[in-house]
Amino acid sequence: MNSEPLKLALALLTRLPVSVHTPVQPRDQGLAVPCYPLVGLLIGALLATLAAALHSAPAWPLAALLVIAWVGLTGALHLDGLADSADAWLGGYGDRQRTLQIMKDPACGPAGVVALVLVLLGKVAALATLLASGQWLSLLLAPVLGRSACAALFVILPYQRDNGLAGDAARHLPRRATLLAGLAGLLLALVCGQLLMALVSVLLLAGGAALMRQRLGGFTGDTAGALVEGVEMASLLAAALLL
Repeated sequence: MNSEPLKLALALLTRLPVSVHTPVQPRDQGLAVPCYPLVGLLIGALLATLAAALHSAPAWPLAALLVIAWVGLTGALHLDGLADSADAWLGGYGDRQRTLQIMKDPACGPAGVVALVLVLLGKVAALATLLASGQWLSLLLAPVLGRSACAALFVILPYQRDNGLAGDAARHLPRRATLLAGLAGLLLALVCGQLLMALVSVLLLAGGAALMRQRLGGFTGDTAGALVEGVEMASLLAAALLL
């Protein structure tokens, strides 16, 4: 089995030390997309292991520590996309070109800051509730569902930039394998008895894709990152509200 697509997905989506065969070709980016949910599973497993090791700690400090570790593992990659998307959606005034232009601005505006605070606060609050009840399974599943939604986004919407890593991936996407990988993430949640988490992730994918299609005609790397963060937070909150 060729492990290079998984290594490339790990190198792109995490800050884990991974050796990738170079030079990376555009086709390689596409082959890595079906591995996104598996990367989410690894992130979830690492976070769940940390939670288990520190299970005697108070729930709120432990939840904050886990979110910090989460951000560290991913290098805030998707949070950056969330902030850019929030700024662009608010400042774009419904105009496609203006929205895309604002997304390219590296500065973080008020909408981006608010979006970051809300998502991080939502994750900490949900995790504190879940950890206090000994429910660690949701921590394992949330990163999987987020990246499953991201993989599915590549299948259902066209990419809207002329270049970039996501553009290479979209142009060389193995569509069937990517769709199956996304469905596998949902199936894992269902097998684990987390129906609401799976349902929330599907609803956010459908709603997010509809908004992206309406405003942009497709997706960008930033909006894909925003979707990952939204699905992670919303699925955790859904699991916490069921307790």
